[in-house]
Amino acid sequence: MKRQGLTILLLLAVLTAFGQKPKQELKNNLCLSASNFLAYRGPLQPRLTPAPEGMTPFYISHYGRHGSRYMSRVREYDYVYNILLKARREHKLSELGEDVLERVAAINAESEGRLGDLTPLGVEQLRSIARRMMERFPEVFEGEVCVDARSTLTVRCVLSMQSALLQLVAMNPRLRITSDASMHDMGYMHFTDKDLQKKISSESSRAAYDEYCRERVCWQRPVYQLFNDTAYVNHQVNGERMNYYLFRMASNLQNMEARKQLTLYDLFTDEEILKNWQTNNAYWFLGYGFSPHTGGEQPFSQRHLLRRIIHDADSCLQHPHPGATLRFGHDTDILPLVCLMGINGFDQSIGDLNQLEKKGWVDYRVFPMACNVQIVFYRKSADDPDVFLKVLLNEDEATLPLKAVQGPYYRWSDFRDYYLKKLDSFVEE
Repeated sequence: MKRQGLTILLLLAVLTAFGQKPKQELKNNLCLSASNFLAYRGPLQPRLTPAPEGMTPFYISHYGRHGSRYMSRVREYDYVYNILLKARREHKLSELGEDVLERVAAINAESEGRLGDLTPLGVEQLRSIARRMMERFPEVFEGEVCVDARSTLTVRCVLSMQSALLQLVAMNPRLRITSDASMHDMGYMHFTDKDLQKKISSESSRAAYDEYCRERVCWQRPVYQLFNDTAYVNHQVNGERMNYYLFRMASNLQNMEARKQLTLYDLFTDEEILKNWQTNNAYWFLGYGFSPHTGGEQPFSQRHLLRRIIHDADSCLQHPHPGATLRFGHDTDILPLVCLMGINGFDQSIGDLNQLEKKGWVDYRVFPMACNVQIVFYRKSADDPDVFLKVLLNEDEATLPLKAVQGPYYRWSDFRDYYLKKLDSFVEE
């Protein structure tokens, strides 16, 4: 009874954290508004639920995003800088605008030549995740066990994989590690379904998104305050685009070393931050969630990844000490994977974008930098056919749309049957 009581309390603590409305969460922590630019926070759950009696972890299947990175495009850094620099030459900047130009110049200086690269914070995130993985599940990594790691071809993903593996081998030099980053694996590691992508820009999707965004226009005050001439802004500046790039820069700054000295969030009110986040949240839902406006099938873009996870697990479960399978990729893989699996209810089909927050579809709860899904397998002995598992989303215990055996633990046979049937239900065009 004590164990059950502890489990309930721990789960309630996590649910309470997730139960807050985004408006209050963003007010408490502005960084959450960054959506996929959010720097990884680490697990929120203080302690994991004890394993069912007699069971120990023996295998981990993982898919994780690369760690914190710089923004990927020159325009993301140069757009705001060039407009402010031009306005300075024409003596059109306010005192605040002059200050912001200096801040933006410092941000640009750090990112010079590093578009899309892993930041020092990103390296540390992957080391910490790997360290906690081994500390939480030491049985999985005992002795000369195998760890097979795969990465997409992107350099930041390869370096993220390297950072995690270096941490693991530092804690157990006897590990037998194999790693690869090859086009051979891209069919499931970073698959793009062109037919599904076409539906993202459907007439219904564009209309719903445009209407949603019109109700959240909030660029005027943040942009006007940077200039000393309103007429200049109206004729020389695209205010909406300026706000868009300024907010992206403010969001991504938390991943850089410059975060220790600078911020751009002070340029926005709480309400403006909320509205900017809301439009991003709706964008990610339409592109990667089960939205009726985009065909209700977008998460199936990760069908090959989920099949591979099941296939690899089937193979590894035949071994007495299989170790771990680690995969390193991108937010555009892990978000639809979470939706496809229905982790924490993210498989909801929501037609009205105004209902996203009410129904709990909140992007920053899924895919910050270094986000990860860990499937941890348990059994009583090497010849025990009754295998259990639990899923961790960003290192916190998560729910699945299955009947749990106990607490966050599910039966592997139920997991396998449910998802294979779901995958078989998808008809490719």
